[in-house]
This record gives sequence, C-alpha cells and structure tokens, in this order.
Amino acid sequence: MNASKLIGLVCVGVALAACGDEQDELRSWMDQQRAATPVIKDTIPAPKKFQPFRYENTTLADPFSQSKLALAVAQAAPAKGNGLKPDAARRRETLESFPLDNIKMVGHMTNGRNDFALLQVEAMVYQARVGNYAGQNFGRIVRVTESEVTLKELVQDAAGDWVERDSALRLQEGRK
Repeated sequence: MNASKLIGLVCVGVALAACGDEQDELRSWMDQQRAATPVIKDTIPAPKKFQPFRYENTTLADPFSQSKLALAVAQAAPAKGNGLKPDAARRRETLESFPLDNIKMVGHMTNGRNDFALLQVEAMVYQARVGNYAGQNFGRIVRVTESEVTLKELVQDAAGDWVERDSALRLQEGRK
C-alpha cells in the first residue's frame, strides 16, 4: 500500500473516533434531561355532549316573522323630517351634472338689474344667476357678487334627514 493512502485511512479513522465521542456525550446529556423532566399525568376531560334545542311551542308568535320585525323597527324609529327635501319633479340644470369642486367662477356680469356669474367647467363657460342650480348636492344659488357665488346645498346627514349646507365659489383670478 502506498504511504499516502495509509495516512488518509488513519485520518479518516481518527475523525470517525472523534465523532463517536461527541455522539456519546450528546446521548448522555439527553438521557439526563429526560430523567430530570417531570411526567405530566393530567387527563383531559371528555367533551360534553351537545343537546340540540327544539322550539316546540307553535301557539306563540314566530319571533322571526318579517311583519313583526318591520313593525318593531317602525315603532323604534323617531319621526323623521324637518320638511327639507330636494324637488324630484324639477328639471335638472346643466351645472348639476358636475361636482361643485370642478366648477370655477371665472367672471361676473351685470345688466343693471341682475348679476350673472360666469362659471367654467372643463372648457365650457356657463352663465348662472340667483335661483339657478349648480353641483351634485342640489345646490341653489342664493347670491351672486363680483367675487363670489353663494349656494345652499341639500345633503343628507347620518340619520338620513336632509339638511342645508352653505357653500361658495370664489372668483379664480389669473389662473388659466
């Protein structure tokens, strides 16, 4: 046999012998830990058997009846209404198709008796005066001045009642 092969075999044997010592040391530590750990002998109780309940009393009213629920809701609801509501029969105007945020006041005109606001939406300019509507919240123009258009909008609050809200469009100077 060659000397280099002999040295290689000796090295492999020494390495395997060293691994065996580590394995023995690990096994003895694991045995000590098992012996020191207490055994838990609590038993888990069996689950209780479920007994379904059957509603047998057919002489009483059905507690889930839709008519009974509707009556209870109607009695619990407070009387709604402060008299405000939008006019659904009124013909909608052009400026009501756009949100108020998209409408800009770009000018003012007067003919001596009436003041008109020039309101721009996208590339179109519209004339509006007191009594016209603008915005998607039923906004009615209540005042037109040289620098501002004041509106009263009808919006629903959290309870579903219609309430008035004041809004204004101010003149946009120097913006193009």
